[in-house]
Amino acid sequence: MTTSDYDYDLFVIGAGSGGVRASRMAASFGAKVAIAEEYRVGGTCVIRGCVPKKLMTYAAHYHEDFEDAIGYGWDQVTPGFDWQRFIAAKDAEIDRLNGAYKNTLRSHNVEIFQSRAVLEDAHHIRMGDRVVSADTILIATGGAVNLPRTPGVELAITSNEAFHLKTLPKKIVIVGGGYIAVEFAGIFNGLGSDVTLIYRRERILRGFDEDIRKRLQQALIDKGINILCQTDVAAIRKADPKTSESRLLLSLDNGDELESDELMYAIGRRPNTEGLGLDRAGVQLDTNGAVRVDDYSRTNIDTIWAVGDVTDRIALTPVAIKEGHAFALTRFNKTPTAPDHHNVASAVFSHPPIGSVGMTEDQALDKLGDVDVYESDFRPMKHTLANRADRAYAKVIVDCKTDHVVGIHMIGPDAPEIIQGFAVAMKLGLTKSALDQTVAIHPTSAEELVLMRNRRG
Repeated sequence: MTTSDYDYDLFVIGAGSGGVRASRMAASFGAKVAIAEEYRVGGTCVIRGCVPKKLMTYAAHYHEDFEDAIGYGWDQVTPGFDWQRFIAAKDAEIDRLNGAYKNTLRSHNVEIFQSRAVLEDAHHIRMGDRVVSADTILIATGGAVNLPRTPGVELAITSNEAFHLKTLPKKIVIVGGGYIAVEFAGIFNGLGSDVTLIYRRERILRGFDEDIRKRLQQALIDKGINILCQTDVAAIRKADPKTSESRLLLSLDNGDELESDELMYAIGRRPNTEGLGLDRAGVQLDTNGAVRVDDYSRTNIDTIWAVGDVTDRIALTPVAIKEGHAFALTRFNKTPTAPDHHNVASAVFSHPPIGSVGMTEDQALDKLGDVDVYESDFRPMKHTLANRADRAYAKVIVDCKTDHVVGIHMIGPDAPEIIQGFAVAMKLGLTKSALDQTVAIHPTSAEELVLMRNRRG
């Protein structure tokens, strides 16, 4: 299909996972498509988010693997870690993925503009001195990091800069208690940094199941991470302003002071809508700056749609991809499709990692009134000969009226990989009786989820 009145049938602002999926799917349905990206094709996840962070997580785990190998008969070694060599390898992989995303778009005849794009109105987009028109516009600009107004905050870094530090910090303070903060705390701790995690609330990982939160917080402490809850940074300054050294002195709101090589803020992300010209086009935003959309990702302006983190529905890459695909089906394939946000599984690649799908216990109690809880606290078999004290934990929450499983949560080795399969079963209406009828694979950690027989008292 082509729309002769406009330069493009679809113009996408933002070449992250959601925008790329929407672009190539719309093009495959015959639309003339262009996409604009001011940074690098691939978006936050691929370029400076979950992909490089997962590579860093792999790197950080090796120090425990070296230690554990001794219990399995391997000679003790004294490993050394080369930060610059790792960063170079990580950057090469990100370059490869960036190129792969570009090739995918080009192979689908999607025109790429390496430029910042802003709306002029409901049909026109400006890129520098150039203005183009489109029948339909998709906003897929993702999220941006949050920073507080703390005095001296310009001396701090965020996750964006953490991927490109010239040296591995000997000491780093991370402010935040969400998944980004706890993942980086585990990464830097595993690579040998002295890590302090500062969080203004009582316990890390707000929004996750309470039993998982407690266990992860204790596990991080056991690994040597200093966690200061109900605390915040009140001011930041250079420890010695007379020198060129970047060491920082942090004043805390409880009166204490900390010195650190780096201070990293990981206090959440916000929808990336600032300066996009959405007001000129009349697009409505929520109070937090998110683009307001209906069930099909359409804004209040018929020609403008939005997907991904910029809409602040569920800020996960696979969700953005689903939303982008559903948009293309709806707008360009005459197949109205609303993205399904129910029972979306998630993972935290902390040390140890977490896998989760469905409601937390508190959410289930609030919604259903009465639930059955099954749980297993165990030592993974891998840790036995290694003599590692780390434990794993799995929890199944059941609607006692219907026997349907409404939540599964796990912390321990391979938890995200394990939960992925159970998320499929939950999508299909998993019941506790079905779990009970399933034959376990032994010996695995996953078998714990089909062997739970006793309800928690």
